[in-house]
Amino acid sequence: MPTYTGISSEAFRHPLDRQAEQALRNLPGFDLIARKFVEFVYERPQLVYLMGNAIQVGPRQYSTIYHMFRECVRDLDIYPEPALFVVQNPQANSYALGQENPYIVINTGILDLLDAAEIRAVLAHELGHIKCGHTILIQMAMWAMNAASALGELTFGIGNFVSQALIYAFFEWRRKAELTADRAALLVMDDLNTVMSSMMKVSGGSIKYAHECSLQEFMKQSESYHSLDEDGLNQVYKFLIYNGSQGSMLSHPFPVERVRYLQEWAVSEEYQQIRRGNYQRSPASGAVNVAAEPSAEEVETLRRQIEELQQEINKMKKSE
Repeated sequence: MPTYTGISSEAFRHPLDRQAEQALRNLPGFDLIARKFVEFVYERPQLVYLMGNAIQVGPRQYSTIYHMFRECVRDLDIYPEPALFVVQNPQANSYALGQENPYIVINTGILDLLDAAEIRAVLAHELGHIKCGHTILIQMAMWAMNAASALGELTFGIGNFVSQALIYAFFEWRRKAELTADRAALLVMDDLNTVMSSMMKVSGGSIKYAHECSLQEFMKQSESYHSLDEDGLNQVYKFLIYNGSQGSMLSHPFPVERVRYLQEWAVSEEYQQIRRGNYQRSPASGAVNVAAEPSAEEVETLRRQIEELQQEINKMKKSE
């Protein structure tokens, strides 16, 4: 497996990821969320929960997975090493969160469904999120969505900083960030088929009938999906589906879209140059600048604001 010593996340970051983040940062309310609410509302409680309710991977705990994980950390030049947890959940899913103490969670469904190489691809994908500083933005998106849902509708502002436009921008960015993380997986694996097969299996793979799944057919399906855009109405349907017409907004692009984006990058000169060692260096510090240690005064202000918010929510529930 190739190792990219000193690589910057900007070397492989997808331009759509970069554009969507800039659009998000320019919206009113983004800076306030970044500065005051992320770590205390989401990161620390979730880490405490995982320490108490999941298995932390290490040299003597899921040692095979840990060995693969450490190799991926080395290959993407990530320091310090994030924590890795395995959660008992049959759904084939994984995610990365945390800024001060980044961590990755992988469900047992992933371990049961995928082979060793595909698991490595998933680990590299999640590490790509950490390498690029995506995790803090993901936390903001989760907090903003939960805060808006607590008040019953996206259009109701909490202190005038959670707006419908901000929610949409967070989800648009999250989908584009996945394209960058897919590139990280390809860089580590140096095997396009393995990365694509992991996407196929997570989409609808079966342990019992795995031998009847064809990556070539999945790639053809991706081409067929892309050809739907020839009808302009289908493009409208895709937009509506992504943005909540089926009940909730989607945080990931459709797997068949991700496959196509990755195929295009795999034959690009940019990818070939990185494989040859010609890439932007100096590890990135993350996509969002947020002070890691707020002052005691800021902490107290935050707690008071959360208490006031909870009181308002309770009042609204009583009035229903």
